[in-house]
Amino acid sequence: MPAFVPDLPVILAFALAAFVLAVTPGPDMALFISRTMNWGRSHGFATVLGATTGIAVHTMLVAFGISVLIVTAPAAFWALKIVGALYLIWLAIQAIRDGGGLLVPRAAGKRPSWGQSYLTGLGINLTNPKVALFFVTFLPQFVSASDPAASSKLLFLGLEFVIVSLPVVIAIVLFAEWLTRTLKENAWVGKALNWSFAAVFMAFAATILLAEGRK
Repeated sequence: MPAFVPDLPVILAFALAAFVLAVTPGPDMALFISRTMNWGRSHGFATVLGATTGIAVHTMLVAFGISVLIVTAPAAFWALKIVGALYLIWLAIQAIRDGGGLLVPRAAGKRPSWGQSYLTGLGINLTNPKVALFFVTFLPQFVSASDPAASSKLLFLGLEFVIVSLPVVIAIVLFAEWLTRTLKENAWVGKALNWSFAAVFMAFAATILLAEGRK
């Protein structure tokens, strides 16, 4: 077996952990649903691709040790928390005002490009300090620090995380598309969901601000 491939028990254990994390609700999942319900399946997938790119970035940072500097430096971590929280607050405002929330009529906001949906997904992933904390504290648990192939194995596990989580997020986008067709005739439901979605983003913003760096 190539040196960059972890042992089978490690691969299976990490796959289970990755699946549990993939189905755990978070701001990225809420964003996938939002983009799909407002602008269609293609924008949902564009947002997923952006978030997946963010995962790749976090994996590379962990593999080469840069993320440790972020989560152990109080000033840098605090700045990351502020940026992430402000980004979610902006999305919450967008959900109410500009058609960025759930089931807002198409005419209520300017239709974004696929590139904008991609960048939104990338941004919500990169500015979430809890994602950085997960990758810098959880991912290395599956690799020995004394292993000469540790960096390549971390990259392998990052790729495994993407492979395991992709079916989950694809199912979320398809479900959101189905839900849109089901509820499109109920304007009052759409308005209620819209405000609820804004509240979800605000709650995640508060959670991010309460996140603590590694002691």
